[in-house]
Amino acid sequence: MATNNLSYQFKTANIIIKLIVINVVLFLFATLGSWIFKSSPGALMSWFVLPVDPGSLIIQFWSVLTYSFLHFDFWHIFWNMLVLYWFGQYVLNLFTEKRFLTIYLLGAICGGLLFVLAYNVFPVLSGSLAYLIGASAAVRAIMIFIAVYTPNAAVRIIFFNVKLWQIGLFVVLSDLIQIPTSSNAGGLIAHMGGAIFGYFYAMQLKKGTDIGSWFEKLMDGLVSMFKPKKKSPLKTVHKSKTYTKSTKTTATSRTKKHTKTPNQEQIDAILDKISKSGYDSLTKEEKDFLFKAGKEE
Repeated sequence: MATNNLSYQFKTANIIIKLIVINVVLFLFATLGSWIFKSSPGALMSWFVLPVDPGSLIIQFWSVLTYSFLHFDFWHIFWNMLVLYWFGQYVLNLFTEKRFLTIYLLGAICGGLLFVLAYNVFPVLSGSLAYLIGASAAVRAIMIFIAVYTPNAAVRIIFFNVKLWQIGLFVVLSDLIQIPTSSNAGGLIAHMGGAIFGYFYAMQLKKGTDIGSWFEKLMDGLVSMFKPKKKSPLKTVHKSKTYTKSTKTTATSRTKKHTKTPNQEQIDAILDKISKSGYDSLTKEEKDFLFKAGKEE
């Protein structure tokens, strides 16, 4: 029963909570797994961290994305998830979960690629980290995206208000200043990769160009490949109406009437609300009804 409830809570949670849960679960798996098998967390994560060697990257190409779901220690994941939750709320207030995920994942990829590029172009980095893990680049993309898209939105910090553009500028300058002296210069460069992507995505979107649309289509295609081919649990019926179909024979004429059930009408109303205002606009009762209706089909 508890497992079913947790599954339901995860399915109905927004994309921010889902990403936080995934990151925390993987962190606990690596931490506890290393203790159980008496090995280092790095050994368990070696095939999922982002290597700096281009040859190794080609072999484990998936690591350009998987690295962003792994973390060094508690404080590493704590601050990343806190910032993700805080700034992510602003993004979800304006955009769909699909666009949020596009910004997050592409930010991670851009941060990872810039890290690899910088490590192989600038000899000064050769003595620093040989691999990259952490969601910082993806989180930076979310933070800078919303700071650029709604720069004058204010955030209350203790006794005074601070605008989002001021927070974004402070974070970027802080990373830049630390790069020459930090032992984690490669990680800070990855932050910049995510920030640069978030900046250009927001600027282009304000001009009416969605540079992430191709990625959304790619995600849709991948999801459809792994989705079981079965009847959809919810039927979409168009406008509520009753119609008559007559079949004539030499003796009699039979009439069939097709009407929508009350349950279907309620489902259509909820789906219409989702299409207009998004899933998060539903009340708890509507979410529960939709979940139960899907299981009854």
